[in-house]
Amino acid sequence: MSGREMAEPPLKNNKLLKGGFAVSGIMSTLVIYGILQEKIMRIPYGPKKEYFKYSLFLVFCNRITTSAISAGFLMASQKALDPIAPVYKYCIVSLSNVLTTACQYEALKYVSFPVQTLAKCAKMIPVMLWGGIMMHKKYNSRDYLLALLVTLGCSIFILFPGADDISPYNRGRESTVWGVLLMVGYLGCDGFTSTFQDKLFKGYDMEIQTQIFYTTVCSCILSFIGLSLQGNLLLAIEFVSRYNDCLLDIVLLSTVATISQFFISYTIRTFGALTFAAIMTTRQLVSILLSCLWFGHPLSWEQCIGAVIVFGSLYAKSFLRSSPKPPPSEPNEDEASIPLKSNP
Repeated sequence: MSGREMAEPPLKNNKLLKGGFAVSGIMSTLVIYGILQEKIMRIPYGPKKEYFKYSLFLVFCNRITTSAISAGFLMASQKALDPIAPVYKYCIVSLSNVLTTACQYEALKYVSFPVQTLAKCAKMIPVMLWGGIMMHKKYNSRDYLLALLVTLGCSIFILFPGADDISPYNRGRESTVWGVLLMVGYLGCDGFTSTFQDKLFKGYDMEIQTQIFYTTVCSCILSFIGLSLQGNLLLAIEFVSRYNDCLLDIVLLSTVATISQFFISYTIRTFGALTFAAIMTTRQLVSILLSCLWFGHPLSWEQCIGAVIVFGSLYAKSFLRSSPKPPPSEPNEDEASIPLKSNP
């Protein structure tokens, strides 16, 4: 028996352990994250039933927590704080990331969480467009067919809502037009963010913590400037000081958002965008089901069909792409895959 054959079982077991670690981490953190963000944006606080309105404040809290923890990781591991890549590139990622997250939170004021979550699956089209522009990626007819099916399923899910929302937490502000516009903004910015991050990882030999640290520090600065210009910083602080349960929800949201960022970056770097896409598909399905049960969102039969089209297409993509790896001289499979990185 050769040395290579003897090494295969330990390597395989090690890969299974890493995969289990990535799946459990992403699933647990992002499912909790989804429930918390819907609770903060859609459930009123206090006897006066006041709603939290300051989406950019959530972005600021999330990013300042993430930057502090990533800096701690870098110092604990005695790694230099050298940015590796030019700082302006982190600023570009940060700007698109702040816009992505702000659109995501704002959209929850106008559409339900299940609608928003399923709509995120349509990010394949903007990701394909950005991938072609920035990384000169080529996609085959199967990729375009899959993107069309996912978009069709999302459209059905949005255009055929269920009966009147039976949830006691319905904000009474549902507006499909504004919700769709915000989700379009989310999809465009998120597609740019994930593609640019993928390009940074491929272009520079950097640690996960390095990219997270510099990206989130820039995001902190940008969100702080945005809050100050809007005049919402003191208003948001005053709101959370009056409602301690809102403050606790934001602290928990920021914590799980931070942890999820490390799991997301770890998964993309270790297994590639394809494996991450399959994990995120499962997470989105679980999040929708939990939201419907927890917050009482009814689904129409048309929405069920739309969901089946979307998730069936995404799982089919993962299955069809799980073909044997090409020879070393050919492009890596993940290089040609459609990255589906989701921002929390």
